[in-house]
Amino acid sequence: MEDLTYQIDLINSKTRDLVLAEFQSRFGASPDYLLRSPGRVNLLGEHIDYNDGIVLPFAIDRATWLAFSANGSDQNNILALDLGQSCSFTPASIQIKQDNLGNLLPEWALYPAGVNWAAGNANLVCVGINAVYSSTIPAGSGLSSSASIEMAFALAWQTLSAWGLIPMQRAFLGKEAENLYVGVHSGIMDQFACACGKANSVLALDCMSLEWHAIPLPSGYTIVVANSMKPRKLSEGEYNKRKADCEEAVRLLGIKSLRDISPEEFDQLSHILPERIRKRAKHVVEETDRVIKAIRLLEVGDLGEFGKLLNEGHASLRDLFEVSTPELDLMVELAQALPGCLGSRLTGAGFGGCTVSIVTDDQTEGFIDQLSQGYSRTTQILPDVYVCRASEGTCLV
Repeated sequence: MEDLTYQIDLINSKTRDLVLAEFQSRFGASPDYLLRSPGRVNLLGEHIDYNDGIVLPFAIDRATWLAFSANGSDQNNILALDLGQSCSFTPASIQIKQDNLGNLLPEWALYPAGVNWAAGNANLVCVGINAVYSSTIPAGSGLSSSASIEMAFALAWQTLSAWGLIPMQRAFLGKEAENLYVGVHSGIMDQFACACGKANSVLALDCMSLEWHAIPLPSGYTIVVANSMKPRKLSEGEYNKRKADCEEAVRLLGIKSLRDISPEEFDQLSHILPERIRKRAKHVVEETDRVIKAIRLLEVGDLGEFGKLLNEGHASLRDLFEVSTPELDLMVELAQALPGCLGSRLTGAGFGGCTVSIVTDDQTEGFIDQLSQGYSRTTQILPDVYVCRASEGTCLV
């Protein structure tokens, strides 16, 4: 286990050093600040954050590393080190999603530009920034690399411009950027988890009241994430279609939210819904119920029963919400059959990306080896499988 956690610590350390060195090379001075902004894994509660439900994410020990300084102008000069691409924009140019030369912003730049744009809408001043960033979060993996970047730049501009926002307020700034600038109609969960993470704890967030609390993870178990190596791209529209289906179910049922009804009540009413809409809504209603049960199990340390809820959640995402893929289904099926695995499911919005499994400590190394080999034999693709630890949220280092 120590070797597995050492590997990600080493990756993070190398990434941090590369970002610092590249900033010095690019801008001719050391950065004034360095920050770390984690990705997230959602243990349970998928696609219910935008349905006012309760979710169970945690911030992970893979992160965006951002070095930055003020530059005394209104121009923002940003280098995405992983892509080898740079972009400069001003508050004026991003109003029409252009850089300062009149070119359309590249897709990766929409996330920092969106935060700048959302801040301007909130009458928050953003001083011009020189920035270099790199990430140990695989892009398109369902681990919220985009929210991690949004929270990184939100804290960077706050640090330089003295906004004084609390982490949840920065999360909503990132959500506005994601929804209205990037065009993905997501809920608050991803930005919240990245901003508010607590070490060694899962976060229980009520997306209706915004009340939340941290639940310590029981000892003796490991959370393993497996990347199917099939990237996802939510801005292509499937995510937004699912959200629209849920909104239609609410309208047809005459309720304020799918959070408002129990599984039993839904079964009595669901006959009035078209089949596709019924399936989407059934997942949300039952997933909400699963999370309520899961919180009680986590609080008493019963991860055996908790793992069964993960298995049920995957079946629902596969059959009712229809966001799984053959690769994700294979990964989950393999994981669930291995010794020491208490439960496994896709994590994130689906359409590709990663699975999350809960495994007993004593079986973790064998689990990772066997899962990698089994997936590779069937797909001829070598997956990235690794231990994930719950970490602190976005912070200066």
